[in-house]
Amino acid sequence: MITITADTALTEAGWQQNIQLKIIDGKIDTIITTSDAASSPHAQAAAGDIHVPILLPAPCNLHSHAFQRAMAGLTEFRGSHAEDSFWTWRQLMYRFLDVLSPEDVRAIAALVQMEMLEAGYAAIGEFHYLHHQADGTAYDDLSVMAAAITDAVTETGIGMTLLPVLYQYGGCDQRPLGAGQRRFGCALEQFYQLHDGAAKLISDLPADASIGVAPHSLRAVSHEGLMAAAAMSSQAPFHIHVAEQQAEVDEIKAHTGARPVEWLLDQVAVNSRFCLIHATQMNMSETEALAKSGAVVGLCPITESNLGDGIFDGARYMAHGGKIGIGSDSNIRIALAEELRTLEYSQRLRDKKRNILASPEKSVGRTLWEAVNAGGHQALARYGGAIRTGAWADLVALDSTALDLIHIKADRILDSFMMAGDSSLVTDVWSAGRHMVRFGRHIHRDRIIANYARQVKALRQMALS
Repeated sequence: MITITADTALTEAGWQQNIQLKIIDGKIDTIITTSDAASSPHAQAAAGDIHVPILLPAPCNLHSHAFQRAMAGLTEFRGSHAEDSFWTWRQLMYRFLDVLSPEDVRAIAALVQMEMLEAGYAAIGEFHYLHHQADGTAYDDLSVMAAAITDAVTETGIGMTLLPVLYQYGGCDQRPLGAGQRRFGCALEQFYQLHDGAAKLISDLPADASIGVAPHSLRAVSHEGLMAAAAMSSQAPFHIHVAEQQAEVDEIKAHTGARPVEWLLDQVAVNSRFCLIHATQMNMSETEALAKSGAVVGLCPITESNLGDGIFDGARYMAHGGKIGIGSDSNIRIALAEELRTLEYSQRLRDKKRNILASPEKSVGRTLWEAVNAGGHQALARYGGAIRTGAWADLVALDSTALDLIHIKADRILDSFMMAGDSSLVTDVWSAGRHMVRFGRHIHRDRIIANYARQVKALRQMALS
């Protein structure tokens, strides 16, 4: 049993003062006020309390391509094209893909997971599409790359929802995969085998780990592949890239006669198990229809800014009851506060107004914090997202002595963290009760960084030569 006391905490019931949590088997068992602690049946454990000044539910990072962390900051040169874009950015990614080994992926994944925890995330949705050898030949063990991801989890302690990706074609016309895409490709039968192997790996992790399914995008899977993926489990998370770039929208509309989200809503019973990643290129009717479906939109504001994906219509979507979660996608910068700040600022820049995503009752910070907690946990099929009994103990503590939090209370704590603060305000993080960040540092930080540094030096020499 773990006991955490907090001077102030954002619980399911709102802000509460002087509370004590009892955590058993990774879940919040009881929530009591410290004045009631003496009469609690667990009062003896109070002598070993962990005390924090500010305690919050910790969000999930619902969309990550871990391996792309190794190329962060390396694509900011103008290429040979008249205008650089997402499509030219992919060329460097493919060069990295040519040289990535399972050992590289393991080291990169551990660093990414560590950085997420230190930023305040408790769990990750790994959109895993790097399956094969550089020439597209399958490894003898189809799960070797997935094993690199899950092995990193055993060191970092982050909550994991693994999302094996089905990737069949190079475009809507079902052309063969290009040279840079061969490591992704799977026929359906091979994908079923790969998914089974990944599920076995997940079963060996702690009880909060889970598995979903992820057809890459409408341009990379056939209609048959999409429906087969949707049928693999009626309950498991179902993630898909959709409507990220205008060129993608144009290609899908030319092929199907409909816009991507419009087509998906018409063809598939989109519901609460679905997570549509990006969706930055929707029209008004798509936005409102998707909001009513119960699905989560997985937003990645830093990556979307870096790639020029466009601005998600968050104001309209959330006004119609839409659910959102946050991911770091390319992992060019893993910074929870900055993701939320970028999301809100993008709305302000577009509309030339302030406090766009606030509600009449709650500030911007409170609105977004609760939204991404609820949406992220839903998208990863992880029972949490709030400090309540029975939920996984996904928790983050902030430093009340930090300059931006001195004498700050209630919703302004979240506003200050999001708008003025950064990851340095995070002191402690628990993932399903595992206390992995203490005093702002992951407990295995030095080892993880040393291993990453060894691997990435050789990797970059090969990829950038």
